[in-house]
Amino acid sequence: MPVMTIHSAGPGLTVQDLGRPGWKAQGLSTGGAADPLALLESAALLGVKPTGAVIEMMGFGGTFSVSEGTRIALTGAVMQADIDGDPLPHNATHFLPAGSKLTIRGAQKGVYGYLRLAGGILTEKIMDSRATHLTAGIGRRLQAGDTVPIGPDKDRMRAPQKLPPADRFAGGTIRIMPGPQTAFFDKATQEAFCATQFRRSPRGNRQGIRLAHDNGSFGTTGGLTNVSDLIVPGDIQITGEGIPYILLAECQTIGGYPRIGSVIPADLPKIAQAAPGTPLQFSFLSVAEADATATSQEASLRAITKMCQPMVRDPHVFADLLGYQLISGATPGDDLERP
Repeated sequence: MPVMTIHSAGPGLTVQDLGRPGWKAQGLSTGGAADPLALLESAALLGVKPTGAVIEMMGFGGTFSVSEGTRIALTGAVMQADIDGDPLPHNATHFLPAGSKLTIRGAQKGVYGYLRLAGGILTEKIMDSRATHLTAGIGRRLQAGDTVPIGPDKDRMRAPQKLPPADRFAGGTIRIMPGPQTAFFDKATQEAFCATQFRRSPRGNRQGIRLAHDNGSFGTTGGLTNVSDLIVPGDIQITGEGIPYILLAECQTIGGYPRIGSVIPADLPKIAQAAPGTPLQFSFLSVAEADATATSQEASLRAITKMCQPMVRDPHVFADLLGYQLISGATPGDDLERP
């Protein structure tokens, strides 16, 4: 079986997929990629199923090589990357020859970058998923010296593909919907929350992020409290000190802090990819309006696939040019001599 070797690793490298749905009753959140949209993008680019496992890189990548040549896709946070010194465009596919070094540096935009190999990462499945869940103690961070089993690339001759640049790294207005405890906060507090210009705090991880602001605290009406209740990624909890936290992929399944609202799934990748200091502001949708934004994973993948375009590369900087079939078919050899 081919393998990928990790020669150097940033502090937040993990194997991720779309997570483990269906285990909340046992106290395990779904987990999976912090930005699942990036997994759909890389799957569309390579023409593979989105359920395969990838390498998630939080803030910084690493250096990698493979024992068998394979196509790769780089999506999510924009990270400077090269193969043996030849720079690689982001949001695109590339061929990584056996023995060559793929180097992925720090994030220039966003937080979570993703490396997908065409044959996928074939680490052991636990509860029907390969996703690392650090909070639950499933798996661990990848380190320099690790070797990871990978699948063979069954479509090596597929033309390189690219996607338009993603626009989810600048924060901006985030749509939220009311939840079961929104009424704990009076109308004035809800309006003040939406009028506040927040910033992503440096404090955060795969469980959630803290919001910083200069507009006081946000408390419940009359000090209302909440018994522990089901929580999900996107929920905006307000602590006893009035500090907002937005929950992400590895959040707990039960929480006691009241929730002023919940980020709609379509905008949650913007939260995950908000680097510290990124401006964020919130706007309430009705439940009906929020429902209208919902899109199935299959529909999203189809839409992304339609946006993929062939990538034209300059032969002068095409390091693996001879690895492709440049001529197809056979002729008698007298083509130029015939009238």
